[in-house]
Amino acid sequence: MASRGRSAEDWREKARRAEGLGYSTLLMPDHITAQFAPIPALTAAAAATATLRVGSFVFANDYRNPVVLAREAATLDLLSSGRLEFGIGAGWSRHDYRQLGIAYERPKTRVDRMLEAVRLIKRLWTEEQVTHKGPHYRVTDAMVLPRPVQRPHPPVMIGGGGPRMLRIAAREAQILALLPVVDARGRHRLRTITRGSVAERVRQIRGMKRFADLELNVIVIDAQVTDARQSLLRAATARLKSSLTAIVKTPFLMYGSKASLTEDLLERRERLGISYIAIPYTAIEAFAPVVADLRGK
Repeated sequence: MASRGRSAEDWREKARRAEGLGYSTLLMPDHITAQFAPIPALTAAAAATATLRVGSFVFANDYRNPVVLAREAATLDLLSSGRLEFGIGAGWSRHDYRQLGIAYERPKTRVDRMLEAVRLIKRLWTEEQVTHKGPHYRVTDAMVLPRPVQRPHPPVMIGGGGPRMLRIAAREAQILALLPVVDARGRHRLRTITRGSVAERVRQIRGMKRFADLELNVIVIDAQVTDARQSLLRAATARLKSSLTAIVKTPFLMYGSKASLTEDLLERRERLGISYIAIPYTAIEAFAPVVADLRGK
């Protein structure tokens, strides 16, 4: 997960470095902050690499018209030779909504709008012309050309934590990003960051018809490898964080040795089915031995 660079060349080098270390995908958030705008930045990252996939984690649906977003995503998929992962969510940051002058409506309304947009975007990627009249969007004879390279369309990732978002992702997405639950005011509910909470949400969707086809993702907010080369202070801090994380037991933080992290990720895949882990860009060097250790397993 990366969001900006010091310059154009620094950004390209970040993408090349991630690819060289064996990472599969460069993901970008979508907020109105000092980060790069995701679509041009992902296009530049794809142009600087040969195999690295690029993706949004995740586009906030309310920030863009779905026809425009479908068109830009299709072009990005084409320009990257089919390496786009299309992540989308309902939007949650009040700060972003204030800057955009968009009403921060209740969760149900935002989720309804996102669901309608996802279905419309998939139609735009796969049908010659689309006419749609729904509660939130109306389009007439809309076309998205050129088509995405990936068939039938780029993999869709839907991020969410509440029961309804889980059900929507299980029906509409190829990748489900398990996130902490956000309350009506846009604040994360701390009790939903625990391993037990994540396990319960996986249990809720395990019986759904498409569960076997879903890839489960978790974004790691902070990560350190305690046996990586580092200063004594950083090593001590990492070990302290590792001890605290063992008490809290959350999949959204990862601290430990290469061996313990490898074991934890394999166990997480076996027990919960989570096989897609996103880590902060600041941790990619330290985590590279873990990535190498997991390759082919």
